[in-house]
Amino acid sequence: MTRRFLPALALAAGLAAAPAFAFDVGAMTDAERAAFREEVRAYLLENPEIIMEAVAVLERRQAAEQVANDAALVSTNHDAIFNDGYSYIGGNPEGDVTFVEFVDYKCGYCRKAFPELAQLIEQDGNIRIIYKEFPILGEESLLASRFAVSAKLIAGDDAYGRLHDAMMTMRGTMTTASLSGLAGDLGLDGEAIVAGMSDPQVDAIIGMNHELAGRLQISGTPTFVMRDQLLRGYVPLDGMVQIVAELRAAQ
Repeated sequence: MTRRFLPALALAAGLAAAPAFAFDVGAMTDAERAAFREEVRAYLLENPEIIMEAVAVLERRQAAEQVANDAALVSTNHDAIFNDGYSYIGGNPEGDVTFVEFVDYKCGYCRKAFPELAQLIEQDGNIRIIYKEFPILGEESLLASRFAVSAKLIAGDDAYGRLHDAMMTMRGTMTTASLSGLAGDLGLDGEAIVAGMSDPQVDAIIGMNHELAGRLQISGTPTFVMRDQLLRGYVPLDGMVQIVAELRAAQ
């Protein structure tokens, strides 16, 4: 390998080489450029671990950029996320750690996370949970969210909380009839809740949640907001416990 090609080869391999030699790609002849390419190819084939090192560096850089971007988005939309005045607040309303969940009742991973999140809230005792109705999986999802929002507007937070839990474990198709029956099983007036779904405020609330999700670059469920972080996707119980510990340690 010639000394002329070393600096560019180091850069191509993702190495932090000092600029010891002058190097001008534009000044290379076609033959030199072809030779250079062969040098790079041969070096990478002999040392493929360098590619993985470069990928790891890129992934760390992208992750750091995503964290910074998420923090800026959360800061800009702080009140809409944590204090919108219409979303359900459960767990310990005075808790020192707040989880905001964008949820869809037909989302398999939301359902998978539900019992583990409930266990975390119960065993910890100092977690505040806020639910954002975010139906994205079709008409059945939208119907379920409209029913849940109507229940909150008509019957209050306690009714919404119990209905939310029941809907997250409900089997079968969600229709106005099946949801009304589920509400009745909980001692709620299912017919009144169905009638309340036509209230323009119901669609307005869901619409505001969708707008907020757009601003936060949220496209899937479940997505959690914790302090200045966005967590996209399902996290098992032990992972959530670790997150809570890290948030408290950073206070």
